[in-house]
Amino acid sequence: MHKVAVVDDNADNRLIIRTILEDQYEIMEFSSGIEAIEGFRKNKPDVVILDISLPEMDGTEILRRIREDSALHDLPVVALTAHAMVGDREKYLAAGFNDYVAKPILDMNVLFSTIQRWAPGT
Repeated sequence: MHKVAVVDDNADNRLIIRTILEDQYEIMEFSSGIEAIEGFRKNKPDVVILDISLPEMDGTEILRRIREDSALHDLPVVALTAHAMVGDREKYLAAGFNDYVAKPILDMNVLFSTIQRWAPGT
């Protein structure tokens, strides 16, 4: 079973994503960037769903640290954000994210198809 890591400081958001995905994926949950990066080093996920607006270290900084880590640099990372203005998708893709999902997640199929694009064999 493929592992999907969800990094979001909001427990309700993590619960929603876990509920959507847990029948098809092993879910790893993290509420902060430091915790997530340490967790990825111990147990590397297949795909990361990363909230942009996090306290202490935002999603863009977490992504930068992942890309600089030789063991994690190739990890597919999907930006999850309520910042859904025109141009935001392009901004996050240009920053190095592999994909982008706006929240709230209104269509479960969007999340599934995004993960399937990045997790080989799903």
